Amino acid sequence: MNKKNKTDVRGFVYSTDPLFHFKHENAITETLPPAKQKLIIYLDTKHRGGKTVTLIKGFTGTEDDCIWLGKQLKQFCGTGGSAKDSEIIIQGDQRDKVLQWLQKNGYQLSKKAGG
Repeated sequence: MNKKNKTDVRGFVYSTDPLFHFKHENAITETLPPAKQKLIIYLDTKHRGGKTVTLIKGFTGTEDDCIWLGKQLKQFCGTGGSAKDSEIIIQGDQRDKVLQWLQKNGYQLSKKAGG
């Protein structure tokens, strides 16, 4: 069994074609400028043991830029969190602070969603 054909993110396990290669459709090579980013800020408690987190979705760009933005937001809010899969998680209800920071730094299309 060829190791490179064993697993993939989408759940495929094995291919009998020796020339088979997965095509990565979501490969983003360039980050949109802040003025064109449409970020949406949510409040979420699902699958977090009842803890409240602020979720920022809609980031279009490289994973490194997403991690950098997450780090800046965490520092501004003074809390922990993480950034992966074009999604930034900030601990606690920080929607107002996050929106304030984003608009101050050029993310004018950002908005809060929900209540």
